[in-house]
This record gives sequence, C-alpha cells and structure tokens, in this order.
Amino acid sequence: MSVNELYTKYTRVWIPDPDDVWKAAEITRDYKEGEAVLHLKLEDETPLEYPVGPKSNPLPFLRNPDILVGENDLTALSYLHEPAVLHNLRVRFLESNHIYTYCGIVLVAINPYEQLQIYGEEVINAYSGQNMGDMDPHIFAVAEEAYKQMARDERNQSIIVSGESGAGKTVSAKYAMRFFATVGGSANDTNVEEKVLASSPIMEAIGNAKTTRNDNSSRFGKYIQIGFSRRYHIIGANMRTYLLEKSRVVFQAEDERNYHIFYQLCASASLPEFRELGLTSAEDFTFTSLGENIFIEGVNDADDFIKTREAFTLLGIKESSQSSIFKVIASILHLGNVEICSERDGESCHISRDDVHLQHFCRLLGVELQQMEHWLCHRKLATTSETYVKNMSSKQASNARDALAKHIYARMFDWIVEHINMSLQTSSKQHSFIGVLDIYGFETFEVNSFEQFCINYANEKLQQQFNSHVFKLEQEEYMKEQIPWTLIDFYDNQPCIDLIEAKLGILDLLDEECKVPKGTDQNWAQKLYKQHSSSAHFQKPRMSNVSFIIIHFADKVEYQCEGFLEKNRDTVYEEQINILKASQFQLVADLFHDKDGVSSSKSSRVNVRAAKPTPKTPNREHRKTVGHQFRSSLHLLMETLNATTPHYVRCIKPNDVKEAFSFDSSRAVQQLRACGVLETIRISAAGYPSRWTYPDFFSRYRVLLKKSDMMSADKKLVCRNLLETLIKEPDMYQFGKTKIFFRAGQVAYLEKIRADKFRSACIKIQKTVRGWLQRVRYRKIRKSAITLQRYGRGYLARRYAEFLRLSRAALICQKQYRMVRDRRAFLRVRQAVVTIQAYTRGMFTRRIYWEFLMHHKAMIIQKSVRGWLQRKKFRRARAAAIIIQCAYRRRLAKRQLQQLKIEARSAQHLKKLNTGMENKIVQLQRKMDDQSKELKSQNEQLQQVNITLGSEVNKLQKQLEQARSQQAGGGQLTSLQEELDRLREELQEALAHNKKLEEEHGTEKQSLQQRVEELQRENSLLKTEKEEMNQIIAQLSKSSEVDGSSVSQKEATLQKELDQERQRYQNLLKEFSRLEQRYDNLKEEVSLNKFHPGHRRNPSNVSSLESDSNYPSISTSEVGDTEDSIQLVEEMGVEKAAMDISLFMKLQKRVRELETERKRLQTSVDKMEELAKRKGSESRSPTSETETADLAYDSLKRQELETENKKLKNDLNELRKTISERASQNNSSNELQDGYNLLLSQLKAATEELDARKEEVLILRTQIVSTAEQQGKNNHIESENVPELNSKEPIDKEEAAKDYHGLTESKKLLEAQLQTQSRQHKDELEALHTQIELLRDDIEKKQEILNYMSSLSPEAKVEYSVQQEITRLTNDNLDLKELVEKLEKNERKLKKQLRIYMKKVQELEASMAAAQSSRSKPELIRQVTVQRKEKDFEGMLEYNKEDEALLLKTLITDMRPSLVSATVPCLPAYILFMCIRHADYINDDQKVEALLTSTINSIKKVLKKNNDDFEMTSFWLANTSRLLHCLKQYSGDEAFMTQNTSKQNEHCLKNFDLAEYRQVLSDLSIQIYQQLIKVAEGIIQPMIVSAMLESESIPSLAGVKPMGYRNRSSSMDTDAGGPSSYTLEALIRQLGQFHGIMRDHGLDPEIAGQVVRQLFHCINATTLNNLLLRKDVCSWSTGMQLRYNTSQMEEWLRANNLYQSNAAATLEPIIQAAQLLQVKKKTTQDAEAICSLCTSLTTQQIVKILNLYTPLNEFEERVTVSFIRTIQNSLQDRNDPPQLLLDTKQTFPVLFPYTPSALSLETLHIPASLDLNFLIRV
Repeated sequence: MSVNELYTKYTRVWIPDPDDVWKAAEITRDYKEGEAVLHLKLEDETPLEYPVGPKSNPLPFLRNPDILVGENDLTALSYLHEPAVLHNLRVRFLESNHIYTYCGIVLVAINPYEQLQIYGEEVINAYSGQNMGDMDPHIFAVAEEAYKQMARDERNQSIIVSGESGAGKTVSAKYAMRFFATVGGSANDTNVEEKVLASSPIMEAIGNAKTTRNDNSSRFGKYIQIGFSRRYHIIGANMRTYLLEKSRVVFQAEDERNYHIFYQLCASASLPEFRELGLTSAEDFTFTSLGENIFIEGVNDADDFIKTREAFTLLGIKESSQSSIFKVIASILHLGNVEICSERDGESCHISRDDVHLQHFCRLLGVELQQMEHWLCHRKLATTSETYVKNMSSKQASNARDALAKHIYARMFDWIVEHINMSLQTSSKQHSFIGVLDIYGFETFEVNSFEQFCINYANEKLQQQFNSHVFKLEQEEYMKEQIPWTLIDFYDNQPCIDLIEAKLGILDLLDEECKVPKGTDQNWAQKLYKQHSSSAHFQKPRMSNVSFIIIHFADKVEYQCEGFLEKNRDTVYEEQINILKASQFQLVADLFHDKDGVSSSKSSRVNVRAAKPTPKTPNREHRKTVGHQFRSSLHLLMETLNATTPHYVRCIKPNDVKEAFSFDSSRAVQQLRACGVLETIRISAAGYPSRWTYPDFFSRYRVLLKKSDMMSADKKLVCRNLLETLIKEPDMYQFGKTKIFFRAGQVAYLEKIRADKFRSACIKIQKTVRGWLQRVRYRKIRKSAITLQRYGRGYLARRYAEFLRLSRAALICQKQYRMVRDRRAFLRVRQAVVTIQAYTRGMFTRRIYWEFLMHHKAMIIQKSVRGWLQRKKFRRARAAAIIIQCAYRRRLAKRQLQQLKIEARSAQHLKKLNTGMENKIVQLQRKMDDQSKELKSQNEQLQQVNITLGSEVNKLQKQLEQARSQQAGGGQLTSLQEELDRLREELQEALAHNKKLEEEHGTEKQSLQQRVEELQRENSLLKTEKEEMNQIIAQLSKSSEVDGSSVSQKEATLQKELDQERQRYQNLLKEFSRLEQRYDNLKEEVSLNKFHPGHRRNPSNVSSLESDSNYPSISTSEVGDTEDSIQLVEEMGVEKAAMDISLFMKLQKRVRELETERKRLQTSVDKMEELAKRKGSESRSPTSETETADLAYDSLKRQELETENKKLKNDLNELRKTISERASQNNSSNELQDGYNLLLSQLKAATEELDARKEEVLILRTQIVSTAEQQGKNNHIESENVPELNSKEPIDKEEAAKDYHGLTESKKLLEAQLQTQSRQHKDELEALHTQIELLRDDIEKKQEILNYMSSLSPEAKVEYSVQQEITRLTNDNLDLKELVEKLEKNERKLKKQLRIYMKKVQELEASMAAAQSSRSKPELIRQVTVQRKEKDFEGMLEYNKEDEALLLKTLITDMRPSLVSATVPCLPAYILFMCIRHADYINDDQKVEALLTSTINSIKKVLKKNNDDFEMTSFWLANTSRLLHCLKQYSGDEAFMTQNTSKQNEHCLKNFDLAEYRQVLSDLSIQIYQQLIKVAEGIIQPMIVSAMLESESIPSLAGVKPMGYRNRSSSMDTDAGGPSSYTLEALIRQLGQFHGIMRDHGLDPEIAGQVVRQLFHCINATTLNNLLLRKDVCSWSTGMQLRYNTSQMEEWLRANNLYQSNAAATLEPIIQAAQLLQVKKKTTQDAEAICSLCTSLTTQQIVKILNLYTPLNEFEERVTVSFIRTIQNSLQDRNDPPQLLLDTKQTFPVLFPYTPSALSLETLHIPASLDLNFLIRV
C-alpha cells in the first residue's frame, strides 16, 4: 500500500520521546507524499507538527490495532518495530501483570521484584505435556519444549538464560531445573532431582553477592547439564563454572557485599561448633565491611546458612569436610585483617608477632606461623644462576596477601563444584541431557574493567550463535512451507569477535604484554591503538590514552586499561602456595596439589571440570593467563551449545530501584537491544512475520467473502481468491502448504477492512432496527389514542347513566322519607295514648292487689303461730318417748355386747371376721363416702333453709312488733326472739363467707382476664411480625433472581428468625393454655365452694344419662355458641376476634356449662325448700350430722371426678375437630390423611378407656348406694330392737379406733387409685397434644415446600418433587427396615435355639442312618447320597488343595471380562467366596488363609500387568468389592445381616473370623480404585482442553485472532490430527463408555458415582487451569462455548442418574469462570455482581481471568485496570488459598458402602466355558 493510504486521518503512530523513548500520537490531517510536516495530536490533545524528511527524519512508525495489543507473542504484531515491542511489553507487565512474553523462539522475562504464585507444582503439571504457545508464556513452557524435543528428536537441548545483573537469571534457571526435577524425577530412590535442586543454595552462597543492582547477583557463569536415561528420568547432573569474580573477595564497592557465605558464617559464629573459628560480626572484618552495609533487607543470613548446611549434607559432603570448608572461609576473613606494617625505608615491611588474625589464619589452615609471616613480607626471585629473597613494600605485600586470599577462595570454589559434580554423578549410562546456562548478560558501567570485557566478549559469542539459530529456523520454516527463500540481511558480529580473539587481537596483545617483565597497562593500550585503529569496531577515546572503545552488537563500551594486566596475570607467589601445600589438614593440602587427571566424568561428552584446567606444573599454571583460560572454556561452551538445540530466555530488569511492577522504558529498550530481542524482531520483519493457517484465516476473514465464494469446499482456493481481491501487491503475501505468510502491516490492513465491513453492517442493522422501533412506537401511540377515545366516550356515557340513576334514586328517597316521617308522628301519638291507658289501669289493679295481700299476710301469721304451738307440744312428747326408748335399748345393747365379747374370744369367730374383712372394709368405705356426700348435700340444704328462714324471720319480727303492741309480754315471744337472733347470726356468717369467696373469685378472674388480654396482645403482635416476615421473605424471593447467593444467605437468616419467632409463639400458646386450664380449675373450685341453694344429687338419684356419649351437651350449647360468638365479635372487633376466637370459644363454652349447672341446682334448691317446709323444724342427732358431713364430702369428690371427666371429653372433642379441620384442609396429601387416621384411632382408644373407667365409677356408685341402703335398714332394725342406744355407758374405744383407721386407709387407697387414673388420662392427653404439634410442624414444612416449589420452574418442580418423594420413601424404608431388624433379631434368637435342637436331632438321625447303611446294599447308598446332595445344596464349592493354582489361574490370571459378560456380574467373586465357605465349613484354616492370600496376590499381579486397561481395572474393582461385601454379609455379624434372607443367614461362616482379611481387601479396593482413576484420567486428559475449550460446540461462535510463533512446526506433535481433533461429543462418549463398563461389571452405583465425580473434578481443574494460563481462550465466545459444554455435561449426569453423586458441584468453578467471561465488566454494580457470582473462584483466579480477557474484535472493550482494582478491593476480605491453579491430582476420599447381594449362593450357575469341572458343589 502507498504512503497516502497508510498515513490518513485518525491513524495512530509512534514518535520519539526523550523521556519515554516513544510517545503515542494520532494523525489529524491526511498526509500527502512529499509533504515536509505531519500534523499530529498527542494523547493529551496537544497538537504537534512533526517534521518529515526523506533521510534525516523518516515517517513515524504505525501503531498496531488495539486488538493486537497485549499479545503473548511479539511476532504476532502486525507492525514489528521497537515501539510496538516496547508498548506490548509495558501493557502486559503493568496492566495484566504478565512477566513472560514470547518473541519468536525467545522468552522475554521481566523481573517483577515480587513473589508471584505461578511456580507451584500445579502450574508445572498444567504445562507438562503442552505444546509451546498453547499456554501463556512461562519458563515452564520453555522447559517443557526442551524436554519434549529431547524425547522426540533424540537430541540434546540447552536453555540459555541471560540478562543484566538483577534481571532474574538465577531464579529463571532455578525454576527451569525445578521443572525438570518434577517432570523427569528419578525412576529409583536415589533422589537425584533433589540433589540437583540442593546444589542451588550452595552455589548461591559461594558464588552470589549483593550488588547495587541486585541483592542476589551471580558473580560467575554456570552451565548445568542434567542427564536423562532412555526413559527420560533424571540420572545425574554436571556443572561447569565460568569466570568467578575473585576480586570481590578483597574489594566491594559502596553498598555492596562480599559473597553470602562470609556473612552467613559470621551470623552463625555464636554456635558451639563454630567458636573455634574465632569469628565475630562481619563489621569487624575488612573483606566483609568495605561496602559499609552488611545486611540485606528481608534476608536472614543465619537461616540461609542452615539451608546451606542442609544442602551440603544432602549432597553427601561429610561433616568433617564441611568443617574444613568453613575453616578455609574463616581463614580468608582473618587473612584480610592481618596488618602489614611498613618499615622506615618504605621498601620493606613486617607483621607483628602478636597479630591475632595471623595466628587464627595459620591455626585454621594448619600451616607454620613463622613461615607464613616471613613469606607474606618477602618474595623469591629466581635467575638462571641463583635465587634471591627480596623484601616487599607494604603495598606489594598487601597485594600479595589479597592475591593469596583470592587464590584460596577460587581453589575452594573449584573444590566445592567438583564435589557437587561427584555427588551428582551416576554409574548408569547417560542417554541425553538438557543444559541450563545461567550466564551474565551484556554489561556497561561508568568504569568498565577486565571483568566487563570478558562478559561482553562471551555475550558476543552467544549473540552470534543466537543470530545464526534464528536465521536457521526462519529458513527451515520457509523451506517447510515451500516459500521462495530470499536472503535476509542480519547483523553479523564476527568482525567484533575477531577483534577480540583473533591472532594479534586484544586478548593476544594482552597475553603478550603480560609476558613482558616491565609490561604496563599504558604500553598495552598503545599497542592496541597501533594495531586496531583501522578496525570498524575499535575506537580510541579523544580525551584518554589509557582506555579504548569497542562497538559491540548492543552498544559502545569504553574500557579502562588500568588493572587489565594484573587481573589477567592473577599472580600468586609460589612460596605461599608451597606453605599451604604443606598444611597438616588434608583438605587444605589437596586444594593446592596438582591433579593427575583432568576429567572426572566417564559418561559425559564434555569435561566435568569446566572452570580452569589444571596444568601439571605450577610454573605452567602461573604462565597461563585468565584471558586464555576464559577463551578456552568459552570455546568449549560454544561447541557444546552448537551440538544441542538451544532455547533462549532473555531476562529484563524493568527499573534500577527494585520497585515491584514499575517499568522504565529507557532501561528496558537498552536491554532489549543488548539481549537480541530487537534483532529477532528485525529478522522476522524482514521476511513474512505474520502467519495464518488456512482454516484460521478463513474463519477470521470469511465476513469479507461473498456468499457464492463460501460455497466452495477448497478453503485454500477461497483464501487465495480473497487475498487477490483485497491485496493488489502479490509480494505482500505468500501461500505455503499449510499457512499464509504476510508482510509486516498486512494483517493490520486486513483488520481495518474487516472492521470497516463490520462497521457498515452495524450501521445497516442499526438503521433497520431504529426504523422498526419507530414503526412499533407509532403503532403503540395510534393504538393508545384509539383506546383513550373509546374509554373517554364510555366514561361520558356511564356518567350520564349514573346521573339518571341518581335522579331516580332521589325521588325514591324523598318518597320514603316523607312516608317514614308521617308514620313516626302517628306512632308517637298512638304510643302516648296506650301509655296513659296502661298506667291508669295499673293503678286500679295495684290497689285491689294490696287489699288481698294484707288479708293473706294476716292468715300466714295466724297459721305460723298455731303451727309453732303444735310443734312445741309435739317435741315435748317425742323427747319423752325417746328417753324411754334409749334406756331400754341401752340395756339390750349391754347384754348383746357381753355375748359378743365372749364369742370374739373364740378362734372360730376370728376366722370368720378375717374372711369377710376385705368386703367389710370396702362396704365401710362406700358407706363412709355416701354419708360424707349426704352430709355435704344436707349442709347445703341447711344453708338454703337458713336463708329462707332469715327472710321469714324478718317478716315475723315485724309481725312480732305488731303483736307486742297488742299483747303484753309472753314466754313464747321471748323464745321466738332468741331463735331469731341465733338465725340472724348464722345468716350473717354465711353471707360473709359467701362474700369472701366472691371477692377471691373476682380477683382471680380479673387477673386471669388480664393475663388473657396480655397473651392476646402478644399473639396479635406475633402474627403481625409473622406477616411482616412473610412479606420480607416474599420480597427477597422476588429479588433472588438478581442476587442469588446474597439473598439466599439473608433468607436463611430471616428464616431462622422466623423459626425463632414461631417457637416463641408456640411457647406463648402453651403458657396461655396452661393459664386457661388453671382458670378453669379455679372456677370449678369457686363454683364448688360457692353457696348454691338447692340439693346435690346423692347416689340414689344419680342418672346415668350424663356422660355415656362422647359429645356431651352439644345440643344444649350449640344454640348459645353462635349468639355469644357474634356478640364477642361485635365487642372485640373483627380482626382481634378472628385472631384468638378458638381460645375465647373455650371460655364461653365453660361459662355456658356453669350457667346450665346453676339453673339445674336452682331447681333442686326449690324442691329442697318444699321438702324442708314439710319436715318442719326437726332436730338432728350428732351422729346424723357426721353422716351428712361425710356424705357431703363424698358428693364433692364425685362431682370433681365428673367435672374432670367432662373436661377430658371436651378436650378430646376439640382435638377431633381441629384434626378433622386440618385433614379436610389438606385432604390432597396421603401422608396427612394417614396421620389423621392414626390419631383418630388413638383418640377412639382413649375414649373407650374413659367409657370403661366411667362404667367402673357407676358400678362403684351403685355398690355404695346399695350398701348405704342396707346399712340404713340394719340401723332401722337395731333402732327397733335396741331402745337404749344413747345411753352413757362406756364402749370399747380401741376396737372403734381400729375400725376407723381401717376405713380411712381404704378410703386413701381408693383416692390414690382415682388419682392415678386421672394422671394416666392427663398423660394420654399430653401425648395427643404432642402428636398434634408434630402434625402442625409437618404441615408447616409441607407449606414451606409448596411455597418453594411455586417459585421453581416446571422442570425443577418435577425434579424437586421426585427428590422429595425419594426422600420420603427412603425414610419410610428405613423405618420399615428398623421394624424388620427387630423382628429378625427375635427370629434369629429363636432360630439359634432351633438350630441347636436340630443339630442334636441330625446327629441322632445320622447315627441311626449310619447304622442302617452299614447293613444295606451299596447301590442304595449311592442313590441316597445323590438325592441328598441335590436336596441339601448349601452354596459351597469344594476343591482339592492341589487345584488351588488352577483355580486362581482360571478365575483371576487368565480371566477376561468378556468370558463372563453374559453371566451374573462379579461371578469370580461369588465362586471364590463359595470356595472360602467350604474351607470354613470343614474348619481348614490353612486352606482359607492360602486361598485368600493367593487371591489378593493374583489380583495385584493382574492389575500390575494391565495397569493401563480401564476395563480390566473396573472388572477387578467390582469383583474385589463384591468379595469384600460377601465376607461382610456372611460373617455372622448382626450389623451386616439385617438385609439377609433366612437362607443367606444359614450360609454364614461358622468357624473363622475374617475381619483382618476384610481390611486387606478394603485396602486393595482402595488401591484398585485409585488405579482406575489414574487410568481414566490418563485417557481423558488429552481430550479435556480440546473438547472443553477449543472445539466449536456452537458453530461459528468462536473468533480467531492473529497468532505468532506458537504454531510453528517444531512445537507441535502432529500437524492436524492432534489434540484439536477431540470434540465434546467424544469426551462425553468416553465418559459414557466408562460408566457403561462399570455398570456392566456390576460395580456399585455409589462407587461409580464417586469415579464420575473424580473425573469431573479432573475435567474442571484441567479446564480452569488452561483457561487461567491461556490468553487466547479468555473471551466472550469461549465463555459461551464453555457454558454450553458444562450444561451438556450436566445433562449427561441427569441422563445417567448420576446427578446425586455431587459430580455437578465440581464443575461450579468453571461454570462461574464462563459466566465471568460473559458478564459486563464496566461499572461498580458489575463488580459487585461479579463478587457475589464467583464464590467458587479465588480472588487470584478472578483477577487473572479479568487480566487475560481479550476482545476478539474492536467492538468489544478491554477490562480496565481500575475495574480490576475495584474487584481486588472488594474481595480483599476473602481468605482464599494462595495458589492460582487447582490441584489436578487432588483425590476425594473414597467410600465403599456396604451393599449386600440378594443372590442365593445355592442357585448360582457356573458356565461350562470356565472349565471349572474340578469344583464340587456341596
């Protein structure tokens, strides 16, 4: 495309910026080619005129579309240039917090300066086995790619990790080795992988130090070779080191530290084992305090030292060797503190003999103090003829001391590396290896010395290898796709390398200068200027003669020549080394002795000793310079790398202040240029960087095709035609075999065309939709206008009709009013006339009445006086007769008493008395009760008579006063006056007592009424609260569709509060009923204590009509019920009366009963008054008074029992009514109907019990009455025969007292019996009340279920109802099982007894049969035995001991599931158990033990042989569990025999308890289950990601984005038939196959459900982990596909009746992740909705998905950083686990439920195909 088409208005570009390197801008005016100015607008709306020139200032770089920003692979960007790369890295690092990004074959890793939870074992498992690029960029993906290519290509691999100090190289290398250790763990128990990881803390301690840029900077390079076997398990490792920074031992810059090991040792100096080292704080030593800061923030040196020592121990380094190492390190510190004193001449020096540090140094190294002191200050010069000892100056001695310290540390470093390699060696042959190179990156400082020169030299070599490898891969890709290959020009740094290492190069000149005795750095610099001034990569600084500049591939670097020669020579005096060689410690001496052999590894292709090869003689060693050694080792390294397939990790340091997630663009660009990332981009951009497969291209850009073009089946042809139409320049793209290659910018152009197409389509859709909406709106308005007109006209017509109706009504009202007014006037006049007549007639009638009344009163006075006189005369005569009779009767009684005493002394009389004593006691008790009741009734009659007499006395008193005026005095009036006073006193006492009782009754009644009112008020409040709660719950249920989980929690709390309120309400009802009962009891007591005129019923006039019916006095009370209830409703109001009308009806009913009782008593009082008038004023004897008192007491007791009986009946009737009402309300429920029938039967039984008690009371009454009558007759006869009864002679008091006590005891006994019966009735009533409460609770639960079901969908209703029915049936089944268990338990007890007797009988029969058989013929014997076997088959199989191996071979070893597919499931298990039964039957313990042990071992062997066969594993899991169930079922344990038949119980084991073998079989079942899960997961594991995330279950929904390097051929296992070929149908089909196999094998459904649950967890974890690690699938369309896929999985569970196995619950995280991808992600409300929705996802997972969310086109919007921060703030209170990914290896605990078999063993048929003829049925 031309410039005019690219640089148009609204196009976004990048322009240079001094601060941010690159700044975004937008073109505001179309650019025409040739113009000098480009009009731009910055992001802050600032206008800018950007000058454009053909040479000096070219056009700015174009920006990529937003859809491409944030890509995993930088090569996927359409515009490949520096600003695009920098912006993509910035966006991924800052907004998404992604530290890894691909750049072709390079993994760019940015140091986050923060611990991230992305390196756990679950992450390793997620990346293991995946193709590079399928998952998000990660160091594990690079490690997996290397591991896979090693296994696939049979070629050694290398991972090259490079970067600046502080960029994270060491950490990246460490995680790569952790991946290899986890994935390729050792096959045996050598734990080589742990040793490989243990080498890291040791090397960090001795080779890492704190610098200004990094707290844990590696000051050496290392190359670790991890060896693998043919099965690709780690078998060993080897380490090579490069260029240790020895100068750091004696010098550190400001704010830097020495190596960590020094500080760790000083921090642990206080330990007892280190006291001999003489160490103190690190501040006290020169070599550790030069940086002035000995601490690192967040690092504990003592703890790190413990880890270092543990690593030494793990690697097999002995404690003594460790102690020697620590002594050497401590001696270096002491050597640095040795003070060298200068002499006066300045040419010599000395060391004080009292120097403590020198003494420690010599003691720790085991050398002589004097020699070391001497040679630290002197040196030896050797010439051809003689040797001189020369003094050294103080400076020279200090340099020599420092050189010795560096040399000791370097030697110790090499020794540790050598021993680490020895511990990592293996005797087995190494098949291949993966090398991890952790080497320093390109460095440039203000002052660059020899170390930076060597580092940059190594990076030049690595960059050359990197460039050639990238170029080679590009060439291979083009050749594979058959693209015409054109030479791509790339940067070749061979000239720079030649400048350094070629003949007469910089290193050669440096070595030559080192050989010159007087060589100096200045001379060497002059030689460099002279030799290389003409080189393009060499420059001389203008202002310096002691430095030079080399133009490296990354940048220009100026090196200072000072110190080059000294560092290159690395001079150490031979005399000092000889002293150390003579050390008394073997390890110290070994450090400095020559090695005979260099190689220490036999199997490795490369030398193990990789640092500096050790020459044979010391002289040669000192002549070999550091530069020469480094160049040799570097050449060796390059040979190794060139022989392997390299993988590159470039570590980037985002800022220099070590701030977490802070990005400095200038520093990042500098490192990107230095590490070769931009060179990779440039090489890719020079060719065809954008690559699309034909299906992806067709899927993405088919919207640009016409319908006719899409009909073609050849997708390649369709794509070719489309590109020829869209892109006119054929050089902009190329067609390969499987991909289309595009030049830079072409994909962006196609995206623009696609966006324009979508935009025009959207405009057309919007236009159509808006027109349709307007038309719909017009129709609605028109329809509304017509409707309004119709309603308006109707309203006018109705208003006119209403006017006519009102007019007619007014006329009628006027007519009626006038009529009523006139009629009222007439009625008033008429009423007045009638009233006057009535009063007049009444006045005349009253006058006549008073005349008659006066005559009548006079007659009464006369009658009373005459009667009184006659009665007085009669009493005198009767008293005289009685005295005579008493005297006569007393004499007769004395005679009879004497005769009775004589008879009583005889024994025969005592026997007669004893025989009739019990009947006599009962008779006396009855008599006493009758007399007490009669006495009470007579007392009441007497009180009534007293009242009547009182009224008569008042009348007589008036008459008496009149008579006194007529007659003067009289003896009769005096007596009458006395009698009158006495009666008046008695009347006053009775009135006072009555008044007192009324007051008590009134107060009690008032208090009870107040309590009832309070309860009513509480009841009304509770009901209102209940209604409010119901309204709140209804509102919450409506809003639950929007906010499900939070509302459910609130609803649960409200429901709990509602239940509490219901409980309080029920407690108040109970309290109310109790108070009501108390009120009724008090009313009865008051009614009994009250004075009621009239007589009580005695036993002679008690009617049996009172209570034979169960519904007493209903006919007499129903009439008043309606009237009283209506009146009560009018008084209380409708609402209040409706609340507790049932409670008030009880009180009203009780009041009506009392009223009827009062009326009945009033009538009886009237009758008693008449009887009293007839009898007159006869006096009673003292004995009659006591009898009447007893009778009154007995009548009161009987009345109490009657009232209590009535109360019980009334309660029963009320219970029946309420239950019948509830049953009629819920007649649709069979459960309620059954419950009602059950309760009704219980009520009937209680009623019958009451009737029986009533009959007993009636019988008791009749007996009491009969005995009372008989006693009366006897008394009458005695009164006739004995005239002298009332004499005053003494009687036998002792006998009378005994009789009285006997009567009282019998009376108490009867009372106790009555009380127990009443208590029983009360208990029965309480039980009925509790049953009613249970039914009420059940009804409430049913109502709640109905309310819940009303809110469900029809399908959910059906499912819920089915679940409820299943639950109900299960509970009923359990109840029935409990009943059956009880019955069977009793049955088993009886059967055991029967079996004992049967055995005895069988033994007798057998002995008799044996006796007979010995006499009979042999033919008869055979016939009898055959018949007996057929008849008495006991389900056992007999086999010989020799056939055991054949049995196990047939049933286990050679068994195939297909052989027994048509038979009973688990047939081998049944056969084996029948064999075990026979061995138990014959009591052969060895046979049982051998068979079970051999069975278990054979099953283990078969499973080990078929460890990847799901069918075989499922088959033996089913058989093993069935054998376990059989051992339980027939064990004889009652817990396992509850479901057995009687025949199965007979088959129980007789002699052995196999509980231990049951435990072994249980463990074996668990192992088989775990193996089954492992096999199934291994089968479905490759299918999960493809089926759940990649396959298009909903066609044409998924979009395709431009891909980068991830689909290169080297990363793929297959071209097209790989994992992408699996679909959801295939996964579900595989699950169905698993389930079908388990079902066919007879595996318990519960175990099969647990297997499915575990597999669903694996599917969920794998899918979610891949979703969290793949940016390309985090889109809206993937969420839709995923939701559809999970719904299909749930549907499969329902179809196979597996939904109850909780397998669907394991899919909840992935379901919520799919919903998270689909919901809106903009506002705060959306954030709250997401927080409430994603309850099964952790905060890390939610944030990760939001960061990964990628729009598939420009119409979607990215999730903003502020929205993600809002989510994080909202979820910060969650206590989520720290890991990001789910554990795919998590296993749920398996439970093997006991499921007995219904199969009878005697009916089992063994097919002939099994060839088990040697088994004999027993």
